[in-house]
Amino acid sequence: MRTKIVATLGPASFDKSIIDQMAQAGVNVFRLNFSHGDPKILRQVIQYIRELGPSYHHRLAILGDLQGP
Repeated sequence: MRTKIVATLGPASFDKSIIDQMAQAGVNVFRLNFSHGDPKILRQVIQYIRELGPSYHHRLAILGDLQGP
């Protein structure tokens, strides 16, 4: 089993340069709260993460948190 570092992204961290800095610091998994957020903006953030992925020796994953019951 390998340890993962999970970071929750929010409006203050949706910028591509911030996401890049977080990945450089060792974040493996980016959590997005789909219950609160504009789908258009969340799509763009997902695209940022996918674009940055090949730049790193570790895999970047996206964790989508959905609304509960």
